[in-house]
Amino acid sequence: MENKHIPEKLLTPYDPQSTEKRIYDAWEKSGYFNPDVCIQEGITKADAKPFTIVMPPPNVTGILHMGHAMMLAIQDIMTRYHRMKGEKALWIPGTDHAAIATQSKVEKEISKKEGKSRYDLGREEMLNRIHAFAQDSHDSIIAQVKAMGASCDWSREAFTLDETRTKAVYTMFKNMYDDGLIYRGTRVVNWDPKGQTTIADDEIVYEERKAKLYTFKYAKDFPIAISTTRPETKIGDVAVAVHPSDERYTAYVGKEYDMEFCGVPIHIKIIADESVEKDFGTGALGVTPAHSMIDSDISKRHNLPSIQVINEYAKMTLGGENILGKKTTEARETIVSWLRDEGLLEKEEEVNQNVSTAERTGGIIEPLPKLQWFIDVNKEFVLPESTLEGIASGSKTTLKQIMRTVVQNKQVTIVPEYFDKTYFHWIDNLQDWCISRQIWYGHRIPVWYKGDEIYSDIQAPEGEGWVQDEDVLDTWFSSGLWTFSTLGWPENTPDLATYHPTAVLETGYEILFSWVARMILMTGYGLGTIPFHTVYLHGTVRDAQGRKMSKSLGNGIDPIDVANKFGIDAGRMALITGTAPGTDSRIDENKIKGYKNFANKLWNITRFIITNTEGFEVDNEKNEYTEEDQILADEVRTLAIEVGADIDALRFHLASEKIYHYIWHRFADVILEESKEIFTGTDTAKISSRKQFLMNTLADTLKILHPFMPFVTEELWSIIPRNEANSQKLLIIESWPFLENHTH
Repeated sequence: MENKHIPEKLLTPYDPQSTEKRIYDAWEKSGYFNPDVCIQEGITKADAKPFTIVMPPPNVTGILHMGHAMMLAIQDIMTRYHRMKGEKALWIPGTDHAAIATQSKVEKEISKKEGKSRYDLGREEMLNRIHAFAQDSHDSIIAQVKAMGASCDWSREAFTLDETRTKAVYTMFKNMYDDGLIYRGTRVVNWDPKGQTTIADDEIVYEERKAKLYTFKYAKDFPIAISTTRPETKIGDVAVAVHPSDERYTAYVGKEYDMEFCGVPIHIKIIADESVEKDFGTGALGVTPAHSMIDSDISKRHNLPSIQVINEYAKMTLGGENILGKKTTEARETIVSWLRDEGLLEKEEEVNQNVSTAERTGGIIEPLPKLQWFIDVNKEFVLPESTLEGIASGSKTTLKQIMRTVVQNKQVTIVPEYFDKTYFHWIDNLQDWCISRQIWYGHRIPVWYKGDEIYSDIQAPEGEGWVQDEDVLDTWFSSGLWTFSTLGWPENTPDLATYHPTAVLETGYEILFSWVARMILMTGYGLGTIPFHTVYLHGTVRDAQGRKMSKSLGNGIDPIDVANKFGIDAGRMALITGTAPGTDSRIDENKIKGYKNFANKLWNITRFIITNTEGFEVDNEKNEYTEEDQILADEVRTLAIEVGADIDALRFHLASEKIYHYIWHRFADVILEESKEIFTGTDTAKISSRKQFLMNTLADTLKILHPFMPFVTEELWSIIPRNEANSQKLLIIESWPFLENHTH
């Protein structure tokens, strides 16, 4: 029977829309997201173990998507859980300036609305426009992060382009430059003709397209046929490479030929190189050092020249009137026609080809030799101080060795472990890192020129006539410092001493190389330590059909829409439950709706318990449980310990399933139904025991569920009767149940 004294809130269904913002504001006002406040108020001991995570900084290019929501949910679960364990739980929030992405977005808008380019505006005005856009985007992102319930310490919020981070970036650049690890040189790089800048391998999107594979000879008297999808580059060929054991071509190795190819004189040397696949195509490779990274490496091994035939606008710079100045695609048609006319084209077949495109502009990548700034990953240097296993203080090492050693020795553990193999394969094939970008937004390279003089420092040099390098640094350079720049480095701050290395880096598997590996590189070099102990990789959030969410498909789900329609707790549970680390997950509104029903179920459970225990005071000093209720209480203790162990082991999907299953299928479906019979009976000892058990278990399950569904649990915590001493205490700082039994 319903009790007339039941709290008014519980008389109507749970309404997340009227609850979530009010509760988040209360959390923020309390200051408990900041571990310093928890220490000052005696909630956390000053000597407590630190637990630190840094938020992978979202790009200031728009709004967050469900992948970000997954990331925030997982990190918030960890932070809330470790805070409840009494640890110094610090979650550092921040955003990334995302140089190319942000500038590209603003440039497109200006071009669309005003018909102007960045050059029409000039550097200063263009940067003002970008900063304004970035600020608006930042504000939208922060509002979304808060709507997700993220309990991060906003007093420590960082931005990759703010003053503190800029000082860290310039300090790191100077240190690496002084150690000879940063150099300026000409190498073949990924050039985006549309964006007019270099881009990293990790910023390339491969699109499968139909292409023509042409097999031909350079001239009638040339002995070997080669195959290529890009005949226009062949006027820049300097050699044909074959495998040393390929008997078809052994007699030709070392011979040289002078010919005319489509009106252009070329000189070709036949060379033997182990890298050639003799079973692929004709087993012979036309070597174009200026327009292929692989060919560039071959040319260096054989001391061959490099001839550039394509420029930054993807137009031909060599050839007669028939191809000079033409776009590469036009030149290709001209050269193929010439090959046909000359009887040199042996085969023409349609193939599927992975075309390299720029992630931000969609431009087709053109490998070009460019004068750029690089980080040398193979050069030896002395690491003055080191806590890296296998690399002693004062010993010589390389950046590549640092990246490999810490994962190999499990000083940094990747979860799931099967990504180790992918990681090592990437390290083994790693080239020097091109860190300069030909855009305006970002950290401008701290190098100045005057005549033949070069000066690098944190501040500009004194005196007249110095001109700063026009380029900016790759965004991954600044985000590579994120775990320690957010804690105040290069200053020796108390935060850096207390909270670094961080505990876990949680991020998507797609940026294992672009970000995770570079953080290991930067921290190993800069601090002689690791950035984090564990890397937890989540997968891609897909729709119900397993498709990647995208604007073009119209299948995206906005986290804010989820919050407005179902409550963010439901969205969080839908993202976490059933999703193992490193695996892609599927989500749709039906799954989210199921967890909205779960929040309502919890609401109804609470109403039932409060109704049936009104006026009853729990006295845990005097345990009067019946034998049956003691068994049930032991079950709750086991649940708390198991869920805690699962969170410690980063098995969030298992932890959420266990607490969900217990609350709905055990506590509600079985125990509460049994309780109805007990409460209608006459056994006062049984009734008293069951009331105590229900009230204790409601409190414990709210605590255990809190990291996963923080809003509804905090709201119910404010409603349930508690001792006067604890009447104002927020659930966010309650202790995890049965911690004394937790062996972890």
